[in-house]
Amino acid sequence: MTDSSNGAGRFAPSPTGEFHVGNLRTAMLAWLFARSSGRGFLLRVEDLDRVRAGSEEIQREDLAAVGVTFDPPLLRQSEEQGRYAEALQSLDRRGLLYECFCSRKEIAAAIEEAASAPNGGPGAHAPALYPGTCRDLSASERERRRERLAEQGRRPALRIAADVRTWAVDDELCGRTETPVDDFVVQRNDGAFAYNLVSVVDDAFTGVDQVVRGDDLLDSAGRQAWLAGVLGLPVPSYAHVPLALNAEGRRLAKRDGAVTLRQLSERLGSTEAVVGLILDSLQLPGGPRTLEQALDVFTPSRVPREPWVFTA
Repeated sequence: MTDSSNGAGRFAPSPTGEFHVGNLRTAMLAWLFARSSGRGFLLRVEDLDRVRAGSEEIQREDLAAVGVTFDPPLLRQSEEQGRYAEALQSLDRRGLLYECFCSRKEIAAAIEEAASAPNGGPGAHAPALYPGTCRDLSASERERRRERLAEQGRRPALRIAADVRTWAVDDELCGRTETPVDDFVVQRNDGAFAYNLVSVVDDAFTGVDQVVRGDDLLDSAGRQAWLAGVLGLPVPSYAHVPLALNAEGRRLAKRDGAVTLRQLSERLGSTEAVVGLILDSLQLPGGPRTLEQALDVFTPSRVPREPWVFTA
């Protein structure tokens, strides 16, 4: 874990390919939030899911090129699975987990049915939430479904039985925000530990007490803060920053053309020009051209609240 007595922030990419400028902007903001508050800043490689060979190295090179520096330790989730298993066992011993036998198609149908219930079922006002289909199955029904899955070479996922419907977090940019909490998956049916569980465990283990990330993950904050409390772990502070969008107002992606650091460096003439472009989007006083210069004038309260529409 980190030795910083002032806590730490982090950046936690998945090594699935090159960053685009929106990813780099979020990393730079997370770095500015952490460094401006005297915190350490850590890199976590979220490599439990899809991994593209060589991506981690390319991503780390890009981060270094734009001035994002990290403190030890470097954490790779693929090397930490014993810790996740311990957290899962802790929840299981307390009777907080149950098997989920639903396919994605069955979950979608159950959500749609709950949303159309005349009295407003569990999914009526939050159509993306799991409506608890497998929570109250009898022991015999669980065994029957378990056997049926085993015949197909499959296994059930594990969900946590939430005792709340919503949970509020105080976000530095979004204010007090209440988000839904459903019986979310903590271990997938392929045996992989799920995002919300590993994120909470990793933040606590490495001393991360400040989470700065894209506002597309704001809905995860309530689940993670609630789960941290259930596990007896500290809850970090949150700041969810606006994303980069394309000219049509959709989330920026590599299909939008020249959006990676290499592509833009070639188009604009240098990496420094790309850094300047990103810093311009933060509307910092004095027009800093490097991340170190930006740190001298950075104030979290002045971070733009609107998405960055990228048109370069």
